[in-house]
Amino acid sequence: MQRLTVLGSTGSIGKSTLDVVARHPDKYRIVALTANQQDELLFEQCQIFKPRYAVLLDEAAGERLKKRIQIEGIATEVLCGTTALETVSTLPEVDAVMAAIVGAAGMPPTLAAANAGKKILLANKETLVLAGHLFMEAIRRSGSALLPIDSEHNAIFQALPRDYAGDMRASGVSKILLTASGGPFRNTPLEQLQTVTPEQACAHPNWSMGRKISVDSASMMNKGLEVIEAHWLFNASADDIQVVVHPQSVIHSMVQYVDGSVLAQLGNPDMRTPIAYALAYPERIDSGVAPLDLFHIAKLDFVAPDFVRFPCLALAYQALRAGGTVPALLNAANEVAVAAFLDRKIAFLDIPRLIESVLGRVARHEVHVLQDVLDADKAAREAAQEWIAR
Repeated sequence: MQRLTVLGSTGSIGKSTLDVVARHPDKYRIVALTANQQDELLFEQCQIFKPRYAVLLDEAAGERLKKRIQIEGIATEVLCGTTALETVSTLPEVDAVMAAIVGAAGMPPTLAAANAGKKILLANKETLVLAGHLFMEAIRRSGSALLPIDSEHNAIFQALPRDYAGDMRASGVSKILLTASGGPFRNTPLEQLQTVTPEQACAHPNWSMGRKISVDSASMMNKGLEVIEAHWLFNASADDIQVVVHPQSVIHSMVQYVDGSVLAQLGNPDMRTPIAYALAYPERIDSGVAPLDLFHIAKLDFVAPDFVRFPCLALAYQALRAGGTVPALLNAANEVAVAAFLDRKIAFLDIPRLIESVLGRVARHEVHVLQDVLDADKAAREAAQEWIAR
């Protein structure tokens, strides 16, 4: 019986995780569920899974949940605040932590889980983007197991040699091929991108995701952040990671070997597949995902990424090569920019303009401790807000 904390249980990854868990009640038990402020959905999840703890960041939502939990008579303790996230990520009775909180807010509890030696199912890309060096050091120091949840990194993990230890050449690997759908705007005339709406940006052709991630996919910043993730997960340089636009989202990523072989992981675009793989690794369990019908797919297309159409992808490569706090600056500026776009304060094409401005204005430093990352994150957000208010 594997005992789990699910960070971000009301988000798309969290809900998919609970769907897989519900299919295997003999294998998994939920110890803690967390959310930002969706107390209604979290209450429904508590009714089903009866966790020992439920955490809400929003105090008012926490009070509402406490009352409903008491009325229902569910033996779940409700906690509130950011400290509680770290508490439920490091509990002695917890074996694994699903890190599915979107954004920089997910970094502290994920890092705490790594320091505590928990098995980490990593869906929060910001942990690696902002503090990859610190996080991987914590993984090595504590002996924690790290399993990627992003469909692309999970696919790479499946296609790499089982004994891969971070040396591409020694393992016969020549390149990592990171696939991207291209999002909803891959064929949109460039002159129309300035006037696209948040609704259009969130209408992903293949995946069902949250609004922030959907916008990141539309700008391909999502893929840029995944390039930085892949660097840390697989010890690959920027030159060793190639983005391949694959509109069908059937091949989730590939690994190229020195003998000319390319191994690919295929499947229907459903996050339950990588979640099930990570939960059960090294075994496999039913995920509830329908088998891939190759005859229905019929063909697979591959296109090189257009860095003019998707400047955010180019900015991410630049940040990876620069290192230090630059990826943190990139991520923070992007979060502010996407939020402003969703609030209709800036245009879609303003997102990369804002990010480039922040990278040019805010001083960059080496990362030695977590505070270096947090300071960079704060400085980038302040500079981004100034750009919006200009």
